[in-house]
Amino acid sequence: MDWSQVLSFALVASLLVMSPGPNGVLVAKTVPTSGRMAGMANVAGFVTAFYLHGTLSILGISVILVQSAQAFMIVKFLGAAYLCWVGFKALRDAWRGVKTVAEVSPAKRKRTLIKAYGEGFLTNALNPKVSIFYLAAFPQFIPVGEGAMTSAFMLVCLHAAINAIWFAAMIMLLARLTRFAGSGRFQRALKATTGAVFIAFGVKLAALRP
Repeated sequence: MDWSQVLSFALVASLLVMSPGPNGVLVAKTVPTSGRMAGMANVAGFVTAFYLHGTLSILGISVILVQSAQAFMIVKFLGAAYLCWVGFKALRDAWRGVKTVAEVSPAKRKRTLIKAYGEGFLTNALNPKVSIFYLAAFPQFIPVGEGAMTSAFMLVCLHAAINAIWFAAMIMLLARLTRFAGSGRFQRALKATTGAVFIAFGVKLAALRP
């Protein structure tokens, strides 16, 4: 795997992590009531769930590779179509204008670290956006051939690290970063960037041959 693939994956993963979703909502609800450590426990749960998604995806990819190179190409085309669809949807939202993300009310009850970890794990494990990403888009960044599984695991680690860094920053600077990330201007810029990048990657990946 070359650095261009790693950087491409990091860009796509970062845009997905920064997009509003259940992970950010959970952190915003947990920290004001239960403190930063509980928020970090949420993040630890997110990271564990990423490894679960990644492991299941890697096992599935390995089966496809063993069965048929043609089947793997079909998966790659489906993933490219998914990236383009997400890109067009993001561009449409950016064109229409994105409303400011509504403020999240803090949780009423204080969470223990174990409970906060469990909530983080379940929130990410059951997030359909993450599931679809690992099923459809993730295989696009894995080189076919020797070392494919090692490369795939490295990308999972990278995705988990990006997630941990973003949400750790959100926890440490909750009020400022949450307000900034939820602003209409930031969301519109993020949607426009996501749309352009995802469509470009979708077209590029559809044209690639193993």
